[in-house]
Amino acid sequence: MKAYEYHHIVSFEETNLVGNVYYANYVRWQGRCREMFLKDHAPDIIDELSQGLALVTVSVSCEYLSELFAFDHLLIKMILGEVKQNRITMLFEYWRVTDQGEELIAKGKQEAACMRREHDKTIPTPIPATLKKALTNFR
Repeated sequence: MKAYEYHHIVSFEETNLVGNVYYANYVRWQGRCREMFLKDHAPDIIDELSQGLALVTVSVSCEYLSELFAFDHLLIKMILGEVKQNRITMLFEYWRVTDQGEELIAKGKQEAACMRREHDKTIPTPIPATLKKALTNFR
């Protein structure tokens, strides 16, 4: 199974008063990973987003297994879970990277629907072919 990988260094602004990463950042990182995937593997979709295409997040979840702290090196691995009609399910794994190896910190899941903005409505639209092709490389 091939995963798309996004590296991130945790900053102080992503932590709370206790010093660990605030839980909402994990979901934010899912979005960042998804955006970087588009930039790297389906850049034409970015243009389509300004022409009416919308990738609407319809559900998101995260299971927390351990804590992260400022300056932790984080590796987020994203794989394709499922493609069904106009919906894409992506699975995420969050790994802390150290000199001793990798430690699984959290697991996430996100479902996005491909929609198109037309006048005052948003209607379902098929997954663009280039996006579907890019995603199948990470199944």
